[in-house]
Amino acid sequence: MHRDTRVVHAGFHTNREPGPFLTGPQFSSTFTSPGDPASNALTYGRFHNPTWTAWESALGSLEGGEVVAYASGMAAVSALLGVTLRPGNVVVLPADCYYTVRRLGAGWLDSMGVTARIAQPGQELSMLEGATLLWIETPSNPQLNVTDVRALAAAAHEQGTLVAVDNSTATPYLQQPLALGADFVVASDTKGISGHSDLILGHVATKDLAKVEALRTWRTQHGAIPGPMEVWLAHRSLPTLPLRMTRQCASAQAIAEFLASRPDVDGVFYPGLPQHPGHAVARAQMQGFGSVLSFDLRTRVRAESFLAALTLVREATSFGGVHSMAERRARWGGDAISEGFIRFSVGCEAVEDVRADVQQALDAARGA
Repeated sequence: MHRDTRVVHAGFHTNREPGPFLTGPQFSSTFTSPGDPASNALTYGRFHNPTWTAWESALGSLEGGEVVAYASGMAAVSALLGVTLRPGNVVVLPADCYYTVRRLGAGWLDSMGVTARIAQPGQELSMLEGATLLWIETPSNPQLNVTDVRALAAAAHEQGTLVAVDNSTATPYLQQPLALGADFVVASDTKGISGHSDLILGHVATKDLAKVEALRTWRTQHGAIPGPMEVWLAHRSLPTLPLRMTRQCASAQAIAEFLASRPDVDGVFYPGLPQHPGHAVARAQMQGFGSVLSFDLRTRVRAESFLAALTLVREATSFGGVHSMAERRARWGGDAISEGFIRFSVGCEAVEDVRADVQQALDAARGA
């Protein structure tokens, strides 16, 4: 099937099964399970839930592997790190990956005897010796750097290093890291996969069945289970992923080109622009360039003036939702960016309206 058709039907009942297209959320803390627990498919709500199963099946068909769902993206990150790393191990983290992941490296991982090596873009190969895990985030958030997953995965595997890819920005609709050679995919489903800015979820995907069981055990023992309502809402939203992403990618391309034409914008970061250093790699490994772009207004005053002048675009953190959002990313700290760096998540509004709002806000901020 075409990938758009697979997304629409993933995890739903077939056309031969009577009843609802998608069974409603199962709210059960426990299940009737007489006798030997092993003889019952369902026993307790921290172990399993039919709503999770349908969602994991749907995501697995897109990722090309088995999926374990978690209560948040960071719960998924913690589980993946927890089942792959032991005291004395080394993990290589990119300097531009999600800052909370880097904080885990300097905090929790360090306290358990794991060394986190921070690699600048392009330096990953030189830091792989003796590493157990290489972490890749592509396109990265918020600088939108692009990493060649296939090349780095091949190099890492030659040294016996596992490879995990944070695919939150691209989503499995635009990029399938397992097919490119990665061992794991991790994602915040809060973002583009669910796409409505109304829930918190995450998942890990892998083809390694032993690791799947370890990831499920981690979820059970650490209690990082997703709520059935959140999972069901995300699954209900999945069939519109092709429509949302197609429009958002086209709009993001148009907004990026418009911003690049403005002399009052210092830099535009979007893999869809030919001048982006990762453009060729993105074209080779992605089916679209994503809904997120960034640009630099250099100073905090100009950035805040721009945000204050917006009338349609919302000032909010996160990305991938149907509503366009922007924020001055340096307000959170942790990234090597200017005080005027703007991360912009392009929504599903008419691109003409988004562009007009950006244009008038830039004009208003010009003298700031």
